[in-house]
Amino acid sequence: MYSTTGIEASNYVSTYNTAFYFIAGVSLLLLIGLTITMLYFVFRYNKKRNPVATQIEGNTILEITWTVIPVLLALFMFHLGWAGWKPTIKPPKDALNITAVARMWNFLFIYENGKQSPDLIVPLNTPVKVNLVSLDVIHSLFIPDFRIKSDIVPGRQKFMWFLPEMEGKYKIFCAEYCGLQHSYMHSTVNVMKQDKFKAWYAESAKPVVVTGSGPGAIGEAIMRAQGCFACHTPDGTKLIGPSYLNLFGSQQVVVRDGKEVTVTVDPEYVKRSILDPNADITKGFPANLMQSYRSTLSDDDILKIIEYLKTVNDK
Repeated sequence: MYSTTGIEASNYVSTYNTAFYFIAGVSLLLLIGLTITMLYFVFRYNKKRNPVATQIEGNTILEITWTVIPVLLALFMFHLGWAGWKPTIKPPKDALNITAVARMWNFLFIYENGKQSPDLIVPLNTPVKVNLVSLDVIHSLFIPDFRIKSDIVPGRQKFMWFLPEMEGKYKIFCAEYCGLQHSYMHSTVNVMKQDKFKAWYAESAKPVVVTGSGPGAIGEAIMRAQGCFACHTPDGTKLIGPSYLNLFGSQQVVVRDGKEVTVTVDPEYVKRSILDPNADITKGFPANLMQSYRSTLSDDDILKIIEYLKTVNDK
């Protein structure tokens, strides 16, 4: 069951809500007060009541009052924001380290023991430091119920940390527009009790789930697990990258070192495209979006992917 209230779901909720309600309350009072004052002056000093304009002398005390009070309110608002932001830059030394890898259009969470999960699984009442990595464009990891958000910038080291204080499931969104399927880039934070988390953490990584059968089924499952179908399709539909339909064995025009070259899509080309995807960019498609899977896929995984690509053709 997903939480929607965010009441004390993390250590940031209280300070965030205090700042939000104070600023919203002051803004509402000013809106009402200024509106009433404006209407009063419109009625009190209209032309019918004052056919001859009257010069009104300044009031020093009034001038000081409406200068000092807004300044003090603004300074207090700044203090609330600063007090809420300051703890976010100093994670506890004993925090659980997790790496969030963002790419179009999904999140992957990698743990210190090598375990990977599409959802962020964390233990209750344990500080968690999330190192933020983007493999393509700027993303943003936003957990509304935790009142925390941070952009994920390619090539820049960033992190966020939080203390989950309520067991349950909470939604994660990408809050930075990152392309065609940005609205589908979401995940879940699952806050577990300590013993339940330890049992989950100790489990060996689950194998890739193969739902199909026949040649290429394992390769397709590997590609789905890696999110390949977010940018490529098996039916000829054009997304960010070329479709897999009738791709293997075909002739493709690619841009290599700034020059157009015709290549054959063979096993060597497929492997090079996976390990060094920006070496050959298919003509008509954007460059520097796909990142290398050198540290993610083994040679055996790539061979299974090639077997799958051989099966994707018109029948």
